[in-house]
Amino acid sequence: LDAFWEEKGYISPEEYSRFCNETVPLARFNKRIFNSNEAITVEIDVAHFGEKEMDNITPKWTITDTSKNIIKEGDLAATKINWGSGIKLGAIQTSIQTQKAKKYTLEVSIDHFSNSWDFWVYPSKLPELKNGVLIVQKLNKKSIEKIKNGGKVLLTIKKGSVKKEQGGEVGIGFSTIFWNTAWTAGQKPHTLGILCNPEHKALEEFPTEYHSNWQWWDAMTHSNAISLENLPETVHPIVRVIDDWVTNNRLALIFEVKVGKGKLLISGIDLLENSEKRLEAKQLLFSLKKYMLSNSFNPQTEVEIGQIENLFK
Repeated sequence: LDAFWEEKGYISPEEYSRFCNETVPLARFNKRIFNSNEAITVEIDVAHFGEKEMDNITPKWTITDTSKNIIKEGDLAATKINWGSGIKLGAIQTSIQTQKAKKYTLEVSIDHFSNSWDFWVYPSKLPELKNGVLIVQKLNKKSIEKIKNGGKVLLTIKKGSVKKEQGGEVGIGFSTIFWNTAWTAGQKPHTLGILCNPEHKALEEFPTEYHSNWQWWDAMTHSNAISLENLPETVHPIVRVIDDWVTNNRLALIFEVKVGKGKLLISGIDLLENSEKRLEAKQLLFSLKKYMLSNSFNPQTEVEIGQIENLFK
C-alpha cells in the first residue's frame, strides 16, 4: 500500500495471500535450474498459525508448463499439521524429460491454501550447430578481420572488462537497489533488473519473461553493464539493464550492431568461463549462436569498430 492506504498495483491480494497467510506451503529447492537427465527433489514444509490445528490433511502438488498443462502431479502422505513453522510434510521426487528448454511451475496445495514456485529444465544434450560464428572474449586482430570481411562475431566479455566511464562503474545485481542510491551513498547494486522482449529470436532457446527471474541469476553474477550512451540511439538492446533512476543511463547486457560488412553481437555476460557447470550460460550461449546463424540476425545500426573497442579496457 502507499501512504494513503491505496494499492500500488504491484501485486493482487490473491497473489499476496499465497505466501503471506495463516497457512503457507513452503518448498525447499536446492536450485531452480535442472538438466533433463537429473532428478528433481523438493522438500515440502508448511507454516501454520491458523485458528485451529489441521488434522488428516493430504498435501497435493502439480507441475505445469507455461500453457497450464499438467506435466506431473501427486499427493504427499496424509498428516496432522500442528501450529508452527518449518513443519516437514515430505518430499517430491520426480524428473522431466525435454528436448527444449522450458519453464515449469510447482504448485503445492494444503486444504484451500496454495503456493507456487517457478523452475526451469534444460535439455542435457544440445543439438550441434553449424560453424559460422566466431566466439571471442576480446576484439583481437582475427575477430576484427572476420567482421571486416563480412563475418559474424559473438563477443562475450569477461567480467570487469568494461571501462569505468562506459558502464564499468555500475554495480550490476540480480536484486534491485536498496531504497535509492542518492540516500545510500551509491551503495551497490545500482540496477533494477532487466528488460527484454521474450519473443525476440535471440532468446528463443532461453525461455524468459520480459523481466528478471531465477534463470537470470547466473548471468547477472557474471556480467558487466555496458553503456550505450556514446552509441547511436537506434542501438536497442536485446537485453537491457534498468539503471538507477538517479543516473538513468542506457545500459545493455546484450546488443547487436553492424560493423562494415560484418555483424557483431555483444554480450556483457561472460558465457564461457566454467560454462560446462553453468547450465544457464551454456543454454543462453546456444540460443544466441542459433540466432546468429539464422536469417533473423540482421542488425540495422552501423557503427565503427573503434566505437566498440572504446567500450573496453
